[in-house]
Amino acid sequence: MAKDDYHVIVYQILSYLYQQLKSGAPVDEQMLSAEALFGINEKYRGYILKNLLNDGYVTGFVAKESKYINQQTSRRFLNLDECEITPKGIEYLTDNSFLNKAKEFFKDVKSMAPFV
Repeated sequence: MAKDDYHVIVYQILSYLYQQLKSGAPVDEQMLSAEALFGINEKYRGYILKNLLNDGYVTGFVAKESKYINQQTSRRFLNLDECEITPKGIEYLTDNSFLNKAKEFFKDVKSMAPFV
């Protein structure tokens, strides 16, 4: 599994949000940036965040889409610092086999680079 695979990024986002929820710490919007998510591109980040929101795994922020004359779509996310994992997101995080593979990937990465 590559570091930019969908399930790896989903695991990173959901586990961060769950950790923040349990500790009572605020969500740092920068931790949900494309750069923090293994440097993925903005379009991919938007795709992932939009689907996490639409699938009910996270809540608290707003996804705004704008279409331009050339049919390009731009996504902005408002109130990302208000983002929270939902009970459905916690269940997905703990019960999903793809996410278990992503968790193993993170264990391997942490052994090579403990600052991640």
